Amino acid sequence: MRPALRIHPLDDLIVALRPLKAGGIVTLDDQSYTLREDIGAKHKFAARDFAIGDRVTMYGVTVGRTTQAVSAGALVHTHNLKHDTDGFGGKQSEAVWSPPSVARWQNQTFDGFKRAEGRSGTANYWIVIPLVFCENRNLAFMREALQTELGYRKTGSYQVFARRLVEMKKRGATKSEMEALAFDYEEAANPKPLFSNVDGIKFLEHGLGCGGTRQDSDALCALLAGYIASPNVAGATVLSLGCQHAQVSILESELAKRCPQFSKPLHIFEQQKCASERDMMAQAIKATFLGVTYANELHREPCPLSDLIVGVECGGSDGFSGISANPVIGHAADLLIALGGTAALSEFPELCGIEQDLSNRCRTAALADRFVQLMRAYERVAEACGSGFDANPSPGNIRDGLITDAIKSAGAAKKGGTSPVTDVLDYPEMITQPGLSLVCTPGNDVESTTALAGAGCTVMLFSTGLGTPTGNPICPTLKISTNTELAKRMSDLIDFDAGPVITGEKSVEQMGEEMLEITIATASGRYTPKAVALGQDDFLPWKRGVSL
Repeated sequence: MRPALRIHPLDDLIVALRPLKAGGIVTLDDQSYTLREDIGAKHKFAARDFAIGDRVTMYGVTVGRTTQAVSAGALVHTHNLKHDTDGFGGKQSEAVWSPPSVARWQNQTFDGFKRAEGRSGTANYWIVIPLVFCENRNLAFMREALQTELGYRKTGSYQVFARRLVEMKKRGATKSEMEALAFDYEEAANPKPLFSNVDGIKFLEHGLGCGGTRQDSDALCALLAGYIASPNVAGATVLSLGCQHAQVSILESELAKRCPQFSKPLHIFEQQKCASERDMMAQAIKATFLGVTYANELHREPCPLSDLIVGVECGGSDGFSGISANPVIGHAADLLIALGGTAALSEFPELCGIEQDLSNRCRTAALADRFVQLMRAYERVAEACGSGFDANPSPGNIRDGLITDAIKSAGAAKKGGTSPVTDVLDYPEMITQPGLSLVCTPGNDVESTTALAGAGCTVMLFSTGLGTPTGNPICPTLKISTNTELAKRMSDLIDFDAGPVITGEKSVEQMGEEMLEITIATASGRYTPKAVALGQDDFLPWKRGVSL
């Protein structure tokens, strides 16, 4: 295994691929470096001597400036480097793209659910949506009634475990006997779902809809309309109180924008117009049950790969994210786009420092200008609150090598591959163009994945270096580890290990092709992502404001 890596020929930071000892000599590109201190795996050492205030480069772009003199071979970290980036200003050159060869997938399909409204889905869900947090109690009652009785509850084995502890207590078991009870991870405690062609009923609980700004409630209605319109959704039940900001009429208007030919079953119940809560709940449960019965009549059938809309995401990132998992995801996205499909790159605070490259990749100057405008507007709002994009890296990111937002961003952008940018979308707009879309979302994992699913993504590829359980109610989410140690340690969460890129066993291109294969298998229902199996249904609408 290589000891270290210079990612781009222009870089003056070098990444340690394994722990390196002080006094050791590292040779790269016919040049040798004597390490002045221990360098942990994923961390960086200086490739040259730096004076105070010098520009520092990684991934071929500026990622910071030194705050003190740094000698070649010394550790570069937060004590001697601060965030800084290059300037940017719209489309300044034409980016030339050479699509990868896709001959082996040219005639391939995936087994999906064809929708009359447009693209095909990779799953078949019924969703229940509250328009306002006042309906969350009723939502909880419906979830308890329907998920359990229809066999969709994912936590049955935990219930059995708790029940056994209760039974042991009742029969007088000692504390040590109860402590010795083992949890059976493989125990099948759930009945098989009553409806075999329906992947589940999902309940999108949230805390918005009233009491905030009208912009937030309007955005919520648009997001929820996106979920209803999603190719992965067969139909929906909507619970409304009646007096809230997020009115049914706004939801219907947003749905019409996204789906002029909308024909899915949609059942709306407004509590303040019903005879009683019990009456509304009885009607809503009955309508949902009959809706799921309808959805069960749908079957998977061959669909073109061009129907796939893949959202690319990262969370719990580390110093290997931009070297292994993110480029692997990016190559898979390039392959899909070359086949006529679509990918979406989000998390705008994590594109800081790479704006010029993305602007140059935009198909038109107008798209580049919109991207610049959204980035600058977002940054201004953050700065007005005493923050900025530089505050994005978390303690875990920094501990594992992502010491400035520019370093994190340059690696995060690799998820978007190299293809042209065909659209730039603000939150919560819908993806309509094939190719690569830039979607304005926060860097917050769940706010971003929630937005990507609402924008129309039908599968998500999610890289992680530290391990994160994030999933989505309607969009199957594959977890890609940046390193093999994580894939082994958190095998209950990880679907795909990109670690062989770090060890040199496989190339990014080889693993990107494998990534596309597992994406197709997931879209076809032949592979179930760990987040889906665990019932990881994270849903967090963005209350528009400062969220990094």
